[in-house]
Amino acid sequence: MNLIELLVLLIIAALCGGIGQALVGYSVGGCLVSAVVGIIGAYLGAWIAREFNLPFLFAVNIGGQQFPLFWSIIGSAILAVILGWINRSFRR
Repeated sequence: MNLIELLVLLIIAALCGGIGQALVGYSVGGCLVSAVVGIIGAYLGAWIAREFNLPFLFAVNIGGQQFPLFWSIIGSAILAVILGWINRSFRR
């Protein structure tokens, strides 16, 4: 994977992370944090899809690696919910 493919992957992950956070209504941070949430969400969503034998919907091939867009958004939303719960428990 070269630098351009890595940048495209980070941009797509940031968009998926931002969409997932917007669905939940809780924003963890800025654009860089959204990219991290999108990447972790992609791993979480892909794991959920494999566990329940669900198909990879809207997967994008970047540098020989498949990036599942749909499951990245779902995983990002789940991760944002978990982070929101953790943040609320520490504020109290």
